[in-house]
Amino acid sequence: MNDKQNIYSVSRLNTEVRQVLEGSFPLVWVEGEISNLSTPRSGHMYFSLKDEHAQTRCAMFRMKRQLLRFAPADGMKVLVRARITLYETRGDFQLVIDHMEPAGEGQLRQAIERLKNKLEQEGIFDPAIKKDIPAMPASVGIVTSSTGAALRDVLHVFNRRFPAIQLNVYPVPVQGENAAAEISDMLRLADQRQENDLIILTRGGGSLEDLMAFNDEQLARTIHALQTPVISAVGHEIDTSISDFAADRRAPTPSAAAELASPEQQHIRNTLEKLFQRLGSAHRQQIQQSHSNFSQLHQRLEALSPQRQMQNRSQGIDLLEQRLHQLLERKMTQANIKHSQLEASLLRLSPVNRLLQLKARFHGVRQRLKQLNPEKQLRQYQEKMALLQHTIKRLVTQSIDLKQKQFSASARMLESVSPLATLSRGYSITRDDSGHIIRKSSETEKGQLIKTRLAEGSIRSRIE
Repeated sequence: MNDKQNIYSVSRLNTEVRQVLEGSFPLVWVEGEISNLSTPRSGHMYFSLKDEHAQTRCAMFRMKRQLLRFAPADGMKVLVRARITLYETRGDFQLVIDHMEPAGEGQLRQAIERLKNKLEQEGIFDPAIKKDIPAMPASVGIVTSSTGAALRDVLHVFNRRFPAIQLNVYPVPVQGENAAAEISDMLRLADQRQENDLIILTRGGGSLEDLMAFNDEQLARTIHALQTPVISAVGHEIDTSISDFAADRRAPTPSAAAELASPEQQHIRNTLEKLFQRLGSAHRQQIQQSHSNFSQLHQRLEALSPQRQMQNRSQGIDLLEQRLHQLLERKMTQANIKHSQLEASLLRLSPVNRLLQLKARFHGVRQRLKQLNPEKQLRQYQEKMALLQHTIKRLVTQSIDLKQKQFSASARMLESVSPLATLSRGYSITRDDSGHIIRKSSETEKGQLIKTRLAEGSIRSRIE
């Protein structure tokens, strides 16, 4: 009777079995062959994993499936990491796949991980020894396959962002038995030529086996020994290789590597425009300051000029003359009051004594006039004025020379990034009647008028 009271429903049984399975087994690695593969519209993937003696159902949901770097197919041998569970609705034992890779990749990954640990312990990946990536390289070397999509992507980005950068392509095989050795030789050659400010090592995506050339120990040591900075962009964004760790900078894609290596042309133009505005403002302020200083010095010169000094001295002499007349008038008044006394005194004085007295008074007046002579002070003021004029002229000349040098340097910098400089090297720009730049032949039609801009002049033509 007690056994009958403990009767399980099917749902309860499947639920408890699922809980036992999931609680008893951690994530497991299982190797087998895919069969009965189906991919419904939901984006999930269902298949069976089998070997010679048994098989089990498997499910890989859409979010995990999107991370796959290969296309699974019936008959393919794979290695999966999975969670053991029970699909309660149907009572099916199954594996829920978390990760899948072709069989054999597991050993490759282990070998790559061992090599990575070895090189890391030797300091090959040390961030402290990484070289800086130049902000505006004049020349960039591209080491990649000459026929791959990675090269086209890199060239397209450079042409869009900053076409003035010189690009040197070094073609190499990017997969195969001897690819790593040939890539190493080409990197050393590009480094020895010293014709690049930066080197980009890149290729498109592929399987782990396809990317093995970039997981080579000798290639990693070659990258580490280069004098030229290296950006490594191997595979897709989720791919990583030994060369990425050995390089001075890693980029997730070839296009991203080109963006890291090239400045934005419009940004530079905006920066230059702001610098020119600041330079013009600073130049105007300097001129205003110089003009103000010149005005102050001119006022000081006028205050110290001999003419002004002569005027001041003349005015002083006039005042002295007035005071002398006033003094003489007072003396004469006093003399009239004491006329009788003076007459008596004069009578008592002999003509010789009167002459000597007048001569002494004349000599005293003459000495005072010599002391008041402005010629000596006039010469001193003239010398000071000449020295100040020379100093002002020298300061103004130095200021103008400095501003001219700064303006010439800015003009040369602007000319180096000017599209006209690109035209002078033999390039041209073709526009339609609306002024839009024509980049592809598919953008033209028969009978259309076009205008081609050259370094000197332009050509109008019609599409035949």
